[in-house]
Amino acid sequence: MADEDILVCAADAVTEGGKGVRFLVTAGGDDGTGFVVRYGGKVYGYLNRCAHVPIELDWAEGEFFESSGLYLMCSTHGAIYAPESGFCAGGPCKGGRLRPISVVERDQQIFWQPDDYVRPARA
Repeated sequence: MADEDILVCAADAVTEGGKGVRFLVTAGGDDGTGFVVRYGGKVYGYLNRCAHVPIELDWAEGEFFESSGLYLMCSTHGAIYAPESGFCAGGPCKGGRLRPISVVERDQQIFWQPDDYVRPARA
């Protein structure tokens, strides 16, 4: 529902296979970040927490894709994930996946939608 949508950024801030945009969340009671990336023309949102070890993925702020632009990669141990599903595609994340965050793109903006686990960041 639209009243739950929380603005992340302008849609043109997230380029195909390029830099993602981070945003603050509270996940399972812990402060953290989520992120959005664009792949195959669509935006995808995930909790910024590797399935292998619960640390943030990006090696520099917003840098989630590995050099080919085909996979999201954890900068610490090299776990790679399919950007359209969050499923582990290789590395130490065997059988894991990134925690999806529902995102919607409309009116040239990207919004995220809280759920039972991922909530707006505490003030």
